[in-house]
Amino acid sequence: GEGRPGWHSECVVMSLGLLGDGFDLHCGGQDLRFPHHENERAQAVALGREFARHWMHNGFVVDAEGEKMSKSLGNVSNLLDLIDTYDPRTYRMVLLQSHYRSPVSISLTGLEAAGRAIDGLDAFAARAAGVATTAPDEALMAEFRAAMDDDLDTPRAMAAVFDAVRRANSAIDAGDAATAGALTAAVMEICAAVGLRLEGPGEVPAEVAERAAALDAARAAKDYATADAIRDELTSQGWTVETTRDGTTVRR
Repeated sequence: GEGRPGWHSECVVMSLGLLGDGFDLHCGGQDLRFPHHENERAQAVALGREFARHWMHNGFVVDAEGEKMSKSLGNVSNLLDLIDTYDPRTYRMVLLQSHYRSPVSISLTGLEAAGRAIDGLDAFAARAAGVATTAPDEALMAEFRAAMDDDLDTPRAMAAVFDAVRRANSAIDAGDAATAGALTAAVMEICAAVGLRLEGPGEVPAEVAERAAALDAARAAKDYATADAIRDELTSQGWTVETTRDGTTVRR
């Protein structure tokens, strides 16, 4: 524990022993910056050793009331319990939309918003499944690299992704295959880089596909009451139903 005498020296010996002199990155909570990390560096320098080249101190994870989560306060939420209720990517999205040096708030509102963001990306992946991708849009990739090079500004990077999804959807609507393909390729590459695995349309049972076709037929016949009833039926079965001018698609 950090209260033991010589704790800092043990950390220095362990770090240098495992990683060698001049290792790239030392991370930790912002509460460890002083005195713990400054003492580690001071002891290494006193030994004539080169310590970490870069330091990253993250903000606290806080609860809905803004209180730091810690074992001593007894307000720690179990991540395993969280992913029993939410898609695990939801927590990743919460982190990506928060700068690492800022407090990360874990609240019902925030988790639901992050879940909707994931749903939107999945919907785009499903819609773009038939788009012929090209080389990733270089302007978007440059914007992503600039954000990540600027002290790991993941909120700015994700804002660029959501704007690109909007523009890609507009390009698909307009039949602009070149723009849609380049933006889609860039969005997929960026999401992969930050560990977001997007889920495309997946396998749809034949009976569900038939009901989606019946929905389109009802719309074509201007029988909107029947179309709405079919949509409600599919939704109640756990399907997300999306209708565009190209027809209706469904996904879990």
